[in-house]
Amino acid sequence: MAMHIGLVGLGRMGSNMRKRLRDQGIEVTGYDKNPDVTDVASLADLAAALPAPRIVWVMVPAGDITHSVVEELVGLLEKGDLIIDGGNSRFTEDARHAELTAKKSIGFVDAGVSGGIWGLENGYGLMVGGADDDVTRAMPIFDALRPEGPRAEGFVHVGPVGAGHYAKMVHNGIEYGLMQAFAEGYELLDKREDLIKDVTGTFKAWQRGTVVRSWLLELLVRALEQDPDFEEIEGYVEDSGEGRWTLEEAIDNAVPMPAISASIFARFVSRQGDESPAMKAVAALRHQFGGHAVKKAD
Repeated sequence: MAMHIGLVGLGRMGSNMRKRLRDQGIEVTGYDKNPDVTDVASLADLAAALPAPRIVWVMVPAGDITHSVVEELVGLLEKGDLIIDGGNSRFTEDARHAELTAKKSIGFVDAGVSGGIWGLENGYGLMVGGADDDVTRAMPIFDALRPEGPRAEGFVHVGPVGAGHYAKMVHNGIEYGLMQAFAEGYELLDKREDLIKDVTGTFKAWQRGTVVRSWLLELLVRALEQDPDFEEIEGYVEDSGEGRWTLEEAIDNAVPMPAISASIFARFVSRQGDESPAMKAVAALRHQFGGHAVKKAD
């Protein structure tokens, strides 16, 4: 019998995950407040549709929304069921949710998920925290979502509850620094138009054989090919929280992070009205991998 799970939250990533899981032979009943995408009318209907012991993956925005969903699910689920939080929750919230689920002997796993809007096609990088038994039970789900190839190159059971989201937090902090470095390099190349006649071609040439080759570089090339001078967007860059949390942890643990901290402060500066070519590049990169909104240029 095929595994059957519930999935709460069918936004950009959630809907793609539902499709990838179904394509891999896992039956999914999804719930979302949007009637155009949901499979059932309520969380109660979702719980009723799943065979026991039930597994419910939560994929909603971090913070109060995640907490309210977990709280409601605890009231609907029973002993032996399992909740997986695959959103970008702060790792400190995981202990709170695990304590809540434990009162009814419901398992809890936190899963840091990377892959953005490309995960449907390429698979998702997964960083998981939780008890060994809970993670083993959910392994068919993780195997269906991760990229093809060796498990260890797309999945890691990092440690106990909270470890998955902690690892994802640090991953995103590193991502901030890498994006900023590419963006600053773009601005310098673009500035020397008297000498550099093909900025896009320069980045494209770095995609094979160089030490900076990466998926982020490929996405920067893609963005440049679509809008070579980034004329269609403003250099206004939001942040979704993980970078800030990484810095707070760095301060608490006396770990110097000059590159990551500078990249976050650069985003703050971008919101003060100064038009920076580098920050246009960062905005374009965020849009490429995550579908994050950009501000259109006037």
